[in-house]
Amino acid sequence: MSVDLIGFLGVVLAAYVVPGPDFLVVLRSAAEHPLKGRAAALGAQAGLCVHMLAAALGLSLIAARSPVVFDVVRLLGAAYLVYLGIRAVSAARRAIRERRAGQAETCGAGAERTGTVDPSAGDTEGAATPLRSPEGEAGHRLRQSGFTQGLLTNVLNPKAALFFLSVLPQFVHGGGSTTRQIFFLGSLDVLIGVAAA
Repeated sequence: MSVDLIGFLGVVLAAYVVPGPDFLVVLRSAAEHPLKGRAAALGAQAGLCVHMLAAALGLSLIAARSPVVFDVVRLLGAAYLVYLGIRAVSAARRAIRERRAGQAETCGAGAERTGTVDPSAGDTEGAATPLRSPEGEAGHRLRQSGFTQGLLTNVLNPKAALFFLSVLPQFVHGGGSTTRQIFFLGSLDVLIGVAAA
């Protein structure tokens, strides 16, 4: 199998340095919990496998030649990112409301006992609390949610499809099986992403 490995590795490493939708989803998931962030990163790499298979089977070529199919994928990807953004904003607002409600209850209870309101009562943000890994069903939900978000963000990202469609063929040589070479280069891309995660 004759492929231009050095050139391909340079392009792939440069692509991983430039943040895209996958990076933002992984970053947001990791901010919620490291376990969810790792699952989102693996989900994004699984999405790359979908694009690799599509490119190897020629489906990406069909999508690129049909503006309607390409626009549908692009719009679905944009809609999903908007949905994730709305969920993130509403979760942040809910957390702020719950924190304020908790502080108000703590301050009110302190005022009943002492007759005064202690403004620092219930403020535990400065306290160092170790981040424990959720177990059982909670851990499973975190992993599943992160993996699904990473997978869908990548699968619905037309740039990832175009990468496999337009960049990979530049490193494939006509001497061997095109499908086998695309599988090899795509697998290498996925493995680099998994190692980076």
